[in-house]
Amino acid sequence: MKCPYCNGEESKVVDSRSTEDNVAIRRRRECLNCNRRYTTYEKVEDISIFVIKRDLTRELFNRDKVINGIMRACEKRPVTRCQIEGIVDSLEKTLNNNMTTEISSEGIGEMILDKLKNVDEVAYVRFASVYRKFDDINSFMEEIKRLIKEK
Repeated sequence: MKCPYCNGEESKVVDSRSTEDNVAIRRRRECLNCNRRYTTYEKVEDISIFVIKRDLTRELFNRDKVINGIMRACEKRPVTRCQIEGIVDSLEKTLNNNMTTEISSEGIGEMILDKLKNVDEVAYVRFASVYRKFDDINSFMEEIKRLIKEK
């Protein structure tokens, strides 16, 4: 870290605290060259994740869009907002930990289905019906049979 006053490259950390929103760490530094103090902020870099849609267009990952899709599947079901947020948190954590910069919408859908299966089976089938574009009752029946086999 270069000193903003003398461009010295060596400093020591005098004080370190989290910011009020706990998103960054505020560090008070003292330059070892000119002895002046300055403040730096350390924050985890967000990686932009692009979603490759079925028509091969790309758009930025939108957490709210994912939450809304899951909420529609969970309508009138005993699934809390906290559980839905947990599914999306887990999805984002997995994508960030894998350093994923692009993922297909199908990949996201499969990850959501995997989590929804453990939360609510009806919501799982609802989400699968839209995501997998069920055409008829047989598609529903095949998915339900597959769900029962996995139990």
